[in-house]
Amino acid sequence: MKVLLRVLCIAIIAMYAPKLIAQVPILSSYPSAKATVYLDFDGQYVTGTSWNWDGPIDAQPSGLTTAQITEIFNRISEDYRPFNLNITTDSTVFAKAPVTQRIRVIFTPTSSWYGSAGGVSFVGSFAWGNGTPSFVFNKLLNNVTKYVAESAAHEIGHTLGLQHQSTYDVNGNKTAEYNGGQGTGEIGWAPIMGVGYYKNQTTWHKGPNTENALNIQSDLDIISGSANNFGYRTDDVGNTMAKSTVVNTPDLGFTASGLINSAVDVDVFKITFLKKNRFSLSAIPQNVGANDEGANIDIKVALLNGNGDTLNRYNPSMLLNAGIDTTLNAGTYYLAVDGVSNINHSEYGSLGYYTLTAKSSLATLPLHNLQLKGNSNNGTNQFTWTYEADEPVSVLAMESSTDGANFTQLTDLSTSARSYSYKPLTNGTLMYRIKAITANEQKTYYSNVVSIKQDGNNEGLKIWSNLVTNTLKVTSSKAYNYQVVDMAGRVIARGITPTGTANIQLPSTATGMLFFTWNDGTSQQSEKLIKQ
Repeated sequence: MKVLLRVLCIAIIAMYAPKLIAQVPILSSYPSAKATVYLDFDGQYVTGTSWNWDGPIDAQPSGLTTAQITEIFNRISEDYRPFNLNITTDSTVFAKAPVTQRIRVIFTPTSSWYGSAGGVSFVGSFAWGNGTPSFVFNKLLNNVTKYVAESAAHEIGHTLGLQHQSTYDVNGNKTAEYNGGQGTGEIGWAPIMGVGYYKNQTTWHKGPNTENALNIQSDLDIISGSANNFGYRTDDVGNTMAKSTVVNTPDLGFTASGLINSAVDVDVFKITFLKKNRFSLSAIPQNVGANDEGANIDIKVALLNGNGDTLNRYNPSMLLNAGIDTTLNAGTYYLAVDGVSNINHSEYGSLGYYTLTAKSSLATLPLHNLQLKGNSNNGTNQFTWTYEADEPVSVLAMESSTDGANFTQLTDLSTSARSYSYKPLTNGTLMYRIKAITANEQKTYYSNVVSIKQDGNNEGLKIWSNLVTNTLKVTSSKAYNYQVVDMAGRVIARGITPTGTANIQLPSTATGMLFFTWNDGTSQQSEKLIKQ
């Protein structure tokens, strides 16, 4: 029996004046793929399908502009970029696709026949072969391009066999039908099969679906599975130094691109400089606007020498893009590009297309290797830094931020200073960096960003690091009952902390985000962990 999934996509109902029908641009994300998703914006008369219980549906054109259609196409295409699947606005491409490997998604203001949902689909209908479409009711979504694209990507996911990603409490009780994600700003995240309207980054997810807390749905495995019969795209860039893509004439700068299409995929590029170079590189995820809007991948770039030794890793904690600005001697180097986790999500769905843009010049940086280190000691934040300068430094300052994107000056520093300490007045996590301005060039340089968490009232138990492997190091002033819970709401470890410093063992099978909760019988506290 076909199961109807009514997707109530938090529709925002509004009144609209009539619009002229825009010219639909002809776009395709992966023309060589046979499997096809057709984004139909110009209206469709639907009859003879499972939707027609009350007669034909005369779905009117979407009324969206050409610019809106293009952005919606780009957002959806990036969501499905890892797969051997073509997202298209071309009806002729849809007509040529195998009938059991295609779906039509109708964008229309015509919704009265169904109700106040933002979209609706039949689960698994991609492979039915009988022309049953999916619907996105864009007028009920205020014609906001992000909302419309998120709804469409979600509905397409249903046609490919996916249920909702839901949330549950530690007892297995459902707390939300739609997982709303977490975080704010550029790295604010939600699963595509939850509700992604209000988060900048949305990805595929492995977590409990709508059935129950123990029914873990791996979105990627289902989409790429045998029922849909299209799988993943072929890897475009080698994963090792031996199979790396060689970049020609890096001394002149270069542009390269690639696709991270699985959690184990790493793209390696080989660059060889003939002379000492100032090397700057921007690694930008595919996006549709400021703050990497519409990106699915959080990028990390590692710089390796010719022997494969890692010189540095570049992965700003609060950004999805990454950058390098350094001086390199003549020789061979490798760039390793990877999709990684952040504080809001695991590495699982950090996939997508990216572009590398590099500039090189023979002039060396007047200031380089500006490195900041910091830690908290009994509530006092202590910092040290080093740098190399080929000309005098006229300004040196410490800056702080609560979100990693917007920094304000904390204090002026003596240009001869190499350390600083102070006690923050607020609790929570703060990020710090050193700003330096050279005297001759008057150019501003920034160090790496250091993140320090203030424990506030948690002096009774200290977590040494929120990034863990198979052990969690804690220091406790007394015995606390603790438990560790994974994203599925399952308790994977529990016990009592000993007094002093101890290592709590974590299951090797657990990965991604975990929650460490402890209590002394009168109060309870919790911290997020990222298991690597």
